[in-house]
This record gives sequence, structure tokens and C-alpha cells, in this order.
Amino acid sequence: MADSVTLAVPEHRPALRHWNGGGMTATGLGQHPPTGGSTVRRLAWVIAAAAAVTAALAVFGAEHSPNYTFGLFGSSGTGAISLKSRISTGILALALVQLLLALWMYGRVPGVGAAPSQVGRLHRATGIVLFLATLPVAVHCMVAYGVQTTSARVTVHSLAGCFFYGAFLSKILVVRSRQLPGWVLPTAGGVLVAVIAVLWYSGALWFFNGYQLPGG
Repeated sequence: MADSVTLAVPEHRPALRHWNGGGMTATGLGQHPPTGGSTVRRLAWVIAAAAAVTAALAVFGAEHSPNYTFGLFGSSGTGAISLKSRISTGILALALVQLLLALWMYGRVPGVGAAPSQVGRLHRATGIVLFLATLPVAVHCMVAYGVQTTSARVTVHSLAGCFFYGAFLSKILVVRSRQLPGWVLPTAGGVLVAVIAVLWYSGALWFFNGYQLPGG
């Protein structure tokens, strides 16, 4: 998810440093910064890739015939929903840890000083675990239910689940890019955390709250 902190700068040559992929990357002054047109094109490709993944999952889920007996690690029915809710709560916790680590790397956590290189590695490892943890939940949701629009909550939950993987792909593309503005990466990361929060609220919290949203 995020690269380690690296400062590949020859000592005799000044450089411009910017955050990229969770780590700091140095760009020599001899390199030309991206133009406005190239930045727009790269952003357009990132957005198009995210939209394509989201749309593909949404179409597949809408056309798929639900298999309500499909299990999750041996659990089905209410047991599967309970297990998914607990896994989703863990995913939300990992997302918040990632957010805190990212803020530390960007120097936004007061009183703790600069983030050591280990923070970047931990950020990346946490992201990998988070992504892997989403897979069994997503597979069960897609096979057992597909994409449904029977209520506002179900619609939001279904589409947010599809959008998560599109947003995750866009985050990877942004991390790999060296030619995008510095605000793009934290924005992509923030969107991912927000989507995870929406999924937890519309799924796990709904279950924990007796099959209704708070205040519903």
C-alpha cells in the first residue's frame, strides 16, 4: 500500500522531495515536473480504471443469481452475517491504524516527531492484511447476495462494496505513479477509509444494532 521512506538523492545535487506511496521520494531538479495536461490525463486514467472495476463488479453482482445457502468459513445464514460483521470491524480498525500511520508519515500527528522508516513498512503491511481480510467477506456478499437495491441501506452497501475495489486499484496506481500532485495520494487513501466506514456502518453496525441503523 505504501512504500518505505527512501531518499535517493546524490549529495552534490539539490532535489525536490515529495511524498509518494507513503514514503518520501526525491526528484532531482534536472527532471521536468509534469505539465497540467499530463497530470489531467494520468488522473483520468486512474479514475477510469476505478470506474471500470466498480462497474464490472456492479454488473456481475446485479446479473448474478443469489445463493443464500453459500457459507463463510463453515457458517451460513445469521452465523455468516455475524462472522462478516466481526471481520468488518477488524477491517475498520486496520483502516484507522493506516490513517494514523499515514498522518504520522505526513507529519500531521503532533508531538511525535518525524516518522521512522519502519512506519512506512508497517503502513504497507497493514494495507496488505486489510485487503486480504476483505476478500472472504466480499466473496460471500457477492455469491450469497449479489448487488441488490431492495432498500436504501442495501443499495448503498452493495455499491460501496463494488466501489471499494475500484478505489483500491486507484490507490495502487497513484502509489506507483511519480507524476501526480502530492494531494492525490492522501485523497485516495482518505476515500478508501471513508468507503470502509460506510460499509461497516451499513453492514456490521446494522447487524450489531439489531438489524437496523442507529436512529432508524
